[in-house]
Amino acid sequence: MSAADWLSRNVSRLTSGDKASTEKTAAASADKAQAAGKKTAANAVLPSRNTHERLQATLSQKDEALSPRVLRRTLQELQAIIDPRVSEVEGGRRAMSIAAWYEGATPARRRDLWMLMSEQFVANPQKVKAAQAQFAAAVGTPEEAVAEVRYRRATVSPRRRLLQRFSVYPGGIQFLVDMRADMQPSLKADKRLLALDVEMEYMFSTWFDVGFLDLRRITWDSPASLIEKLIKYEAVHDIKGWADVKNRLDSDRRCYGFFHPRLPEVPLIFVEVAMVEQIAGDIMPLLDELAAPSDLSRATTAIFYSISNTQAGLRGVSFGDSLIKRVVETLKEEFPKLKTFATLSPIPGFRGWLGKNAGAMLDKLNEKERSALGRAVGFEPPGAGHFLSAIEDPLQLADKSPVRKMLLQCAAHYLGRAMEEGKPLDPVARFHLGNGARIERINWAGDPTPKGLKQSYGLMVNYLYDLRRLDRHRALLAQGEIPVSGDIEDLYI
Repeated sequence: MSAADWLSRNVSRLTSGDKASTEKTAAASADKAQAAGKKTAANAVLPSRNTHERLQATLSQKDEALSPRVLRRTLQELQAIIDPRVSEVEGGRRAMSIAAWYEGATPARRRDLWMLMSEQFVANPQKVKAAQAQFAAAVGTPEEAVAEVRYRRATVSPRRRLLQRFSVYPGGIQFLVDMRADMQPSLKADKRLLALDVEMEYMFSTWFDVGFLDLRRITWDSPASLIEKLIKYEAVHDIKGWADVKNRLDSDRRCYGFFHPRLPEVPLIFVEVAMVEQIAGDIMPLLDELAAPSDLSRATTAIFYSISNTQAGLRGVSFGDSLIKRVVETLKEEFPKLKTFATLSPIPGFRGWLGKNAGAMLDKLNEKERSALGRAVGFEPPGAGHFLSAIEDPLQLADKSPVRKMLLQCAAHYLGRAMEEGKPLDPVARFHLGNGARIERINWAGDPTPKGLKQSYGLMVNYLYDLRRLDRHRALLAQGEIPVSGDIEDLYI
């Protein structure tokens, strides 16, 4: 059933606003419950003994969820999944039983399962050591290739086979993705889980390779259940209701998602695009439900104004860059006049960064600039506190205000120069710059909503995808230089 059909059949029972409110409330309740579960798992007292010690014990300690007896039984059930004497189908059936148990388990019991999978399914260290020595001795000889194969096989952990068996049964891949999402809050506190997490990331990188993903356009005629997922997973600009989502799927808009054959009804990532006549600097017209559709015959620019990942368990698996490339190719085929491809993006980390670095930014000003800023904030010489207080209501700042200019300069520095471990500090910048885009323009009052003001004082940024220079921009970034336009360079202090 399409969204239009669903809505027409239910219009007498509910209004679009009521429906949106119901969905939002349900989604918020589910998310709240899930977050509470994750918080409980992350904040729970960690077992002081590892699973090797606990499996040999008779009694459990107060910080342990499963008793030694139950832990041993659970390990046996996990080992039975990869028993070489059973078929893939039987192994998948046994994995399904573990998954059913997991769904009803407490966060602490789930953690014990993760610990077993992480600590008990490792490669045999003696075999690895022996194979490594044989490979080292064979280097440069005719036996080198054979020795390398043996070494590679020796290092493969049985944990990988265990994960493969879980993937056999219907719903198994979604179960593993959800389980890894459950684990994420616990990883910093308990490094013993890293082996399982890294193994899952490796497996997912293979299973969710872009070569296996389908690019599908999502329209107003798509199944209502799919459009409900857009409402649920939209991470950049909340969808207020059916009228809002219809506006985003209207004639002058496009929405595309990547889908996996084993998760056909769930977009792994989706992007919302508006066709306009020039690079947009204000998100409000794009979200205005009452605005008239753009004239597609005059559209020369595609604005990517929202990109949302839907599966936290696929963290570290990159397919966003491929999504944008595929969408660009698709749009160019449909609209040959499109010449410019850019984003209108939030700056989510800016306010927090500026709160810590305002003093350092003020130190970069020359005497004349500092004096002008001091007069504007009413205190000379201005300190970090004076500046931060002056920008609390940025929408009231005049066009030529030194405070406004300083805020834009700080944003340019944050986006174009703030780096950590050789990568842009801002997460959205890291994504787009890693794809080969450059920072094109910072937009004043680009997002005047409470969320936009809270994140970045209402500032938004355009990342430009110049199809001829993507590789060049990536090369610059690899050398530690963030590609920016002349407008951004002019803002540097």
